[in-house]
Amino acid sequence: MTGRHPLPSQWLFSDERIAEDMAALAARLPPGSGIVLRHDGLAKGRRWRLARQLMRIARARRLALLLAGSPAEARRWGMDGVHLRQHLARDAARARRLGLILTMPVHDAREARRARRAGADAVFISPLYPTRSHPGAPALGVAAWLRLARTAGTRPVALGGMTPARARKLKRAGGMPGWAAIDAWVEKSAKRRV
Repeated sequence: MTGRHPLPSQWLFSDERIAEDMAALAARLPPGSGIVLRHDGLAKGRRWRLARQLMRIARARRLALLLAGSPAEARRWGMDGVHLRQHLARDAARARRLGLILTMPVHDAREARRARRAGADAVFISPLYPTRSHPGAPALGVAAWLRLARTAGTRPVALGGMTPARARKLKRAGGMPGWAAIDAWVEKSAKRRV
């Protein structure tokens, strides 16, 4: 994709566990939103085809598309950015040299500090609330989420059990320029079909 997108405030995380078609979900996102393509379990060819399909939708709807993977692969695939998992934090400088949007996940203070050192453009701090994608995982709650956001020192994005109503609540608490979800977008899509 060409040009660097501004950082979206709303994000869809792809997840192989959902039955919903990713392309259909992407086509229903508000213009200016973002997508983080994970789908790590797909064979490389199938993952590439999904990426190409999402890129066509992203161009048409002005969506930012990031690949969870390496900066080299994100660049080779024509992505707007890369979502670097914590164990790949050492690749942050390469992502910046390639002009990619750089995001990272944050689950605790150690990861928040690592993302800060890496110079991430945004961090996905999770799980704020209990989430179906990680059953039984302890939720951070608003106070701990806000502490991690301050520690990360960059644009925080709330992930984990997020809905538009919860995003508004977090914004009123003073800590949210962005939110991301899986299930909230699936549910919204299902309501539109009905």
